[in-house]
Amino acid sequence: MYAYTDAGLRNVWLLNGYQKKKTPYGQAVSIQNLEGLTQAICTALCKKPSKLLGSEFRYLRNGLMLSQASLGQLMGVSSQAIAIWEKSSRIPKMADLLIRVVYMAHTNGDESVKNMVTTLNDSERFTLTLKETSKGWQATLSSNA
Repeated sequence: MYAYTDAGLRNVWLLNGYQKKKTPYGQAVSIQNLEGLTQAICTALCKKPSKLLGSEFRYLRNGLMLSQASLGQLMGVSSQAIAIWEKSSRIPKMADLLIRVVYMAHTNGDESVKNMVTTLNDSERFTLTLKETSKGWQATLSSNA
């Protein structure tokens, strides 16, 4: 068995699907189908009957590929609040529930949730510039990619 501690997870053990390799820098582990493993862990966390730990909350956020700022925007809190929850494991009940619902809806193909997550991800990759003109303020969005 291999203790899978990605993103600070505890009590996650792989029975198979990994390979230990010797490298010049010591032992390394190669995970097969990492995307599938991430999805399986996130789904299991969403079904967990008890409160999420901070590391589990962070893992779900990363599974959605959202930054702390984007998740904060979704939840109506600051990125700093998200960071504190992830470090302290004192996650408000509504935030715990919301991240589970968003993850499951996103994974199960709910297009409106997928579009919302994509929009939040994309919003960080754009710069909004504004120019005052004789017709009022004109906004231009440009990609940072």
